[in-house]
Amino acid sequence: MTQNATFHDIAGKSVYITGGGSGIGASLTDGFMAQGANVAFIGRSDASEFIAKMKAKHGRAPLFLQGDITDTEHLQAMMRTAAKAHGGLDILVNNAANDDRHTLDEVTPDYWDWMQSINLKSYFFACQEAARLMKAKGGAIVNFSSVSYIMGNAGYPAYTSANAGITALSRSLARELGPDKIRVNALAPGWVLTEKQLDKWATPEALADHLTNQCLKEHLAPQDIVDAVLFLSSNTSRMMTGQCMVVDGGVVVTG
Repeated sequence: MTQNATFHDIAGKSVYITGGGSGIGASLTDGFMAQGANVAFIGRSDASEFIAKMKAKHGRAPLFLQGDITDTEHLQAMMRTAAKAHGGLDILVNNAANDDRHTLDEVTPDYWDWMQSINLKSYFFACQEAARLMKAKGGAIVNFSSVSYIMGNAGYPAYTSANAGITALSRSLARELGPDKIRVNALAPGWVLTEKQLDKWATPEALADHLTNQCLKEHLAPQDIVDAVLFLSSNTSRMMTGQCMVVDGGVVVTG
């Protein structure tokens, strides 16, 4: 991964990432470690191979805390474990999500609850614990939303509902937590070509069609998202909070 900028204040900071062992999350772990941060991440699957790769690359390993983010008690306990290991918590990145495709008619109450438990509930309770851990000295929270709900995309209404909720949650928490010097922003990526997207949905036709909607005629890569998260996490953006920052090559327009 190319390091486009150095954020000096991130060095030595304690960072907790949900889903930090695969996809964009793995790129985030790599990116924060390259800045000198102490990274902990939670994920369901064994991450031994990835941890070894990070140790070989950076000379030190991230702290992997295995678990399911829908288990709220475990999620928050692992955040406390990470804070104890790294001397507190400075940055939370809520990245883990599931954009499973579905139609309106296919959604059952159980499926709805499952999707919200991953894509919204876990974000809320990770923010709750982060606020407790950051209260003494402040910090930064970055919540992953998506341009999918801004575009009004069909094909996954439970997912787009959650992402709209994430943006609203970020704005409300920014005001509630501002007095404690805790910044809360949402990041809405466009279509980032991760391995999952390439395997499941990124057909040549779909990619070509999507590119016609972008101002910048180049597909997004994980690096584009990592750079934005680093910016939102650093003191470079110290007076930014309550915002939804879009990185999508110019598909949607905010403001």
